Amino acid sequence: MSFIDAQSPVQSGPVRRAIDWMDERGPISWIALIIVSFFVAGPLGFAALVFVLVTKRFRKNRPAFAQTSKCGARFGMRMTRSSGNSAFDAYKADTIARLEREQDDFESFLHRLRAARDKAEFDQYMKDRGAEAENDADTQASQTDAPQQHRPQAD
Repeated sequence: MSFIDAQSPVQSGPVRRAIDWMDERGPISWIALIIVSFFVAGPLGFAALVFVLVTKRFRKNRPAFAQTSKCGARFGMRMTRSSGNSAFDAYKADTIARLEREQDDFESFLHRLRAARDKAEFDQYMKDRGAEAENDADTQASQTDAPQQHRPQAD
């Protein structure tokens, strides 16, 4: 059973061009198609829904989504569209790269901060535990060092 998919070698025909056109516009176009198809005819909408689910049109690693930047992958945005102005595109690429570096630096800072907080909490726990163990040892020592009352034994 063969379904039309972006990875399958299907000749370029009107159906393939329509599917590629819908893929270029993203998942919203597929959702709109499904809704309109349900309004026009229930079985047609069901067929569109089955097609979208079987061909996995909402997958993130589809060719339409393959050229997103790291930031775009995190937030579901496309950052690779050209504006037509090369100076602006270069500025945008530099800014995105700077923001990604800053985000990575901030995430590593948060990681170090959490590790330091965890270490401080653990050190405090060990200090409290050591104090409790010392108090328990002092209590046991004082109980064993206390003179025992001797009872006169009956002969």
